[in-house]
Amino acid sequence: MSETLTRNEIIVRPMTVRIGAEISGVDLTKPLPDETIATLQEAIARHQVIFFRDQPVSHEDHLRLGRAFGELAIHTGVSGLADYPEIVAIHADENSKFVAGENWHSDLSCNAEPPMGSILALHTVPEVGGDTAFSSMYAAYDALSAPMKAMLEGLTAIHDAEHVYRPIVGNNGKTYPCSEHPVVRTHPVTKRKCLFVNASYTTRIPQLSALESDALLGFLFRHCMAADFQVRFRWTPHAIAFWDNRCTQHQAIWDYFPQVRSGFRVTIAGDKPF
Repeated sequence: MSETLTRNEIIVRPMTVRIGAEISGVDLTKPLPDETIATLQEAIARHQVIFFRDQPVSHEDHLRLGRAFGELAIHTGVSGLADYPEIVAIHADENSKFVAGENWHSDLSCNAEPPMGSILALHTVPEVGGDTAFSSMYAAYDALSAPMKAMLEGLTAIHDAEHVYRPIVGNNGKTYPCSEHPVVRTHPVTKRKCLFVNASYTTRIPQLSALESDALLGFLFRHCMAADFQVRFRWTPHAIAFWDNRCTQHQAIWDYFPQVRSGFRVTIAGDKPF
């Protein structure tokens, strides 16, 4: 699990035993050969989030990269760029009152079919701070006791976007997604089980009383944040992170105010959790 993999001049260096790998030997500003895509698919299946350095991708490059791994999705919470609706700007500066992703979450778990993954490219990063932390939901599930795993089987949870986006955009007449998903989902590629609840979108477990639901979700949220499930990425200009939303959570750490952190993200469509 901790060895460095070299294939077709691509080097995959694991960053922790449980999650994360840094990739070198790939130029993402050019179309990727099929064998390179296959190697990256294998890397993300194994490591859950993969990172690249020194990749000054254009919007067209970014879209092409995302489409190599699936159909791109339009973000259901915020608008994309006028000429590139699949691309969402991620920006914070001295005028920001909040930043995107500051709380632990899996992107758009509120959707009926949550995203497979997200690819974030930052062109401008703070001199210090601005890391993103990722947590393995495989590791979070595996660390639970057998009685806890047995209790969670068959439970579902409500994932609601209303309280996430309404305070940001106000009353614009838009309805935000709300969906019900298994608390423990099976990854469609690896077939491994992982936890699928997060502190940003998940509001309740309908099979339990409100008191029971709050207590269990509170425990699971804290459990998923454990440091030994995590990898932390230090951004550099033109770095890229590509993460699997189905088996990870992440948090953008806002410890760099008033410095600028800026880039763009695409989202790859997923399927219904089971």
